[in-house]
Amino acid sequence: MSSERLIYLPLGGAGEIGMNAYVYGYGAQDEERLIVVDMGVAFPDMDGSPGVDLILPDVEWLAERRDRIEAIFVTHAHEDHVGAVSHTYERLGAPIYARPFTANIARRKMAEYGHPDEAVRIAAAWPDQVQAGPFKVGFLPMSHSIPESAALVIDTPDGRVIHSGDFKLDPTPIVGEPFDPDLWAEVSKDGVKALICDSTNVFSPHPGRSEMSLGPEIEKLVRGHDTGMVVATTFASNVARVKTLAEAGAKAGRSIVLLGRAMRRMIEAAVETGVLRDFPTTVSPEDAKNIPRENLMLLVTGSQGERRAASAQLANGKYMGLELKEGDLFLFSSKTIPGNEKGVIRIMNMLSEKGVDVVDDSSGLYHVSGHANRPDLEQLQDIVQPQIVVPMHGEHRHLREHVKLTESKGRHGVLAVNGMMIDLSGNAPKVAGYVETGRTYLDGSVQIGALDGVVRDRIRMALNGHVTVTLILDEEDEPLGDPWCELMGLPETGRSNAALVDVLEADLSQFLGRADAKTLRDDDSLSDALRRVVRKTAQDEIGKKPEVTVVVSRMH
Repeated sequence: MSSERLIYLPLGGAGEIGMNAYVYGYGAQDEERLIVVDMGVAFPDMDGSPGVDLILPDVEWLAERRDRIEAIFVTHAHEDHVGAVSHTYERLGAPIYARPFTANIARRKMAEYGHPDEAVRIAAAWPDQVQAGPFKVGFLPMSHSIPESAALVIDTPDGRVIHSGDFKLDPTPIVGEPFDPDLWAEVSKDGVKALICDSTNVFSPHPGRSEMSLGPEIEKLVRGHDTGMVVATTFASNVARVKTLAEAGAKAGRSIVLLGRAMRRMIEAAVETGVLRDFPTTVSPEDAKNIPRENLMLLVTGSQGERRAASAQLANGKYMGLELKEGDLFLFSSKTIPGNEKGVIRIMNMLSEKGVDVVDDSSGLYHVSGHANRPDLEQLQDIVQPQIVVPMHGEHRHLREHVKLTESKGRHGVLAVNGMMIDLSGNAPKVAGYVETGRTYLDGSVQIGALDGVVRDRIRMALNGHVTVTLILDEEDEPLGDPWCELMGLPETGRSNAALVDVLEADLSQFLGRADAKTLRDDDSLSDALRRVVRKTAQDEIGKKPEVTVVVSRMH
């Protein structure tokens, strides 16, 4: 029995959708050489992470084994796969490999943080392979909703593993490579030990539709609207969709305007790297002001209701001198990601109030998913014929369903969530251990741990309000005047109809009048006691216990 083992360890993306980070290792136990697949972000929400800019995987386990990391491989340029490379580079220090389009996006991110271009290395498509310690890794082209997506063929001393990345089986994706079943069969013919596979749409029962199927419907919609401006939003990274929308506008005789930084950045990157050709001519927002409204089509960011994106700005009022009016048409050529519904509906209602006609994807005519549906997952398994399938990229229910699907086909399925290390050696995979995984918040320009208490305190203040109590004591440890309070986020009056601040200060003064010398001498005891008085009085007055900060100053 070999003492070497092959391990798989998800640190993000298994049991959630977003923040993908997966580790493969080969070698003797606790001495494995490691490679990392993807390093993505998740996005915050006001309920659970108010004020946070981005959520990153916790890479503590990796950072402690930094000297064992051979390389990081990025499957494609979506934020939940590439967004954290620049934030974790200093701690991990490993070279990053990606195909040209993804590398272009990754380098832009790295440059924002002063990291060198050379840290990101460009890899060619299969059959080229990158040697990384005991691994040989090749980028196998795969269709998805962003150009140059790839699955990874990972050759190890213990057999071949295929990491699917995000994918769909699209023979006509418009931009990027089509799915090539013959190539996949060729890569799989000598046996595949494990397929680590996207699970996003495992509950969708119908085969996925091609990007190509949307063009005629979008054209019909745009051509049929001849009164005012047409605006469409989609994921900026879905370059094929942006092209389909732009071509529909151009065929209807409209000038195309790109609005939003991400939209311009993605199209620039796609043109620079040669993945996008024959894109219709665009006009600048400044020039668009001089073109009649019925001859304009705007392609804008903000399909998920993001407050600062172009869609929200247009719904609010003017954006870059352009304004929506009654009779304009606004198309959401996108699916709303679960959790973003409120923001999207808010924008739809604001547009409706302006008299704008809003069309969404409820008809299924104007959007197709970038992920494989259940029959497509089955088809890929039938082509690859893996010994083991390990679902990833999905919430727990998706992973579990994908395991059931795998086992119904007579294969071994493994349910592995973040932090669960799987030993893929031999013929029967087994759990090899558990790793502490969590999330790291990018809060402004600082990274903080999710358990550091910063965001928890912020949520408490948001829910309960805040009171600052200030007290000055003289040399004899006697109060110098009365304590005073400052209130934030609390009502001015409570049950007794007196000003809340006056009631709090009166109760604090009364307490100090009764306090013994021992309490007055000890800052900690005094602060705790004052905090309790404020919280009890506030509970009686307004039915809430606010967060309390006590400042005790002594005159010495």
